Amino acid sequence: MDRSQDELWMRRAIYLAARNLGLTGDNPVVGCVIVQGDAVVGEGATAASGRPHAEEIALEQAGERARGAAAYVTLEPCGERSSGAASCGQRLARAGVARVIVSWEDPSVMAAGRGLAQLREAGIETEVGLLQAEAAVLYDGYQPRVSR
Repeated sequence: MDRSQDELWMRRAIYLAARNLGLTGDNPVVGCVIVQGDAVVGEGATAASGRPHAEEIALEQAGERARGAAAYVTLEPCGERSSGAASCGQRLARAGVARVIVSWEDPSVMAAGRGLAQLREAGIETEVGLLQAEAAVLYDGYQPRVSR
């Protein structure tokens, strides 16, 4: 994959997240862009009040076009949901995405490497750290719960 294209799509995810900065309650703001070939097939940002998550919105837009696609996510997908619903890591895996590119790892108890582990266990290529410095504005002051 062309690195400049990866950066383009991650910048789009950062932009989407930044529009909802400060509006997502206790949940961090996240942007997600799903790309099939050279086209965006789904995108979203964590909604005001923190639900639905960015990945859920983007996957709903993408539908079957998510299969084999790349997902650009500003923060590691959650590995567990407080509601008991499928995590974003599980949703991305079930959708059949081929790659997940993440800017920031999430230290919260709901992620803490578990979202990435779910993806890797499903055979999905993952990358962490793309444009981390540019996404820093999204997570400055983010104070996740790190234990149960």
